[in-house]
Amino acid sequence: MMYSSTLKTLNVLKTPNIIDSETSDPHISLGKHRGIPMSIQRFVALIALIILSPILLISMLLIRMESRGNCFFSQDRIGKFGRHFRMYKFRSMHLKTDPLYQEPDQTTNDRDGVCKKYKVDPRTTKVGRFIRKYSIDELPQLFNIVTGDMALIGPRPGLSAEVDAYPTSALSRLNGIPGLSGLWQVSGRANTDFQTQVELDQRYLNQQSICLDIYILLVTVPTVITANGAY
Repeated sequence: MMYSSTLKTLNVLKTPNIIDSETSDPHISLGKHRGIPMSIQRFVALIALIILSPILLISMLLIRMESRGNCFFSQDRIGKFGRHFRMYKFRSMHLKTDPLYQEPDQTTNDRDGVCKKYKVDPRTTKVGRFIRKYSIDELPQLFNIVTGDMALIGPRPGLSAEVDAYPTSALSRLNGIPGLSGLWQVSGRANTDFQTQVELDQRYLNQQSICLDIYILLVTVPTVITANGAY
């Protein structure tokens, strides 16, 4: 499955007109990074980990107190040009071995498209619902930024199974370094459908610049505080 998704991605990335010709930019097909330099992003992420360490420690404690299992959760995700990497999050769900674990009803998916989302997910713990709402569960990805697997701003990295299901037009979002935040996250997040997410990611990659990255970072703060589109 992983091999097929990567091969599919690389083949399509070699194909012209990934993005509509009116907005096509040669930088996109080349995957050139034009945002905040990654060396600066890694430094900022490291400082953020230090400053936010009290929140990280409290979150770890609450997760362990409420439910059994590791407080961290890692997943194989697809990054730039189909590269696989381990993405880290705080665990927000019960483990399958936990008696409280319940599978969600697949017919109650609240988001159109490839990526499934449930406004009411029975797998989620009480602490998990809170840290998801305010994106605290995503903070461990600052470590992914320090290691260079992710950036502060960019398209969200998809699961291998999701990438396998991408239509050809969506594969262009793999032409950039995946981000902790992005144009989609500050434009409605889960309240938007997958096609809109792809269009926003394409727009970001086409217009990527240091100024745009800074703007998205500034808008991310009130978006997180108000929990707009988060569930």
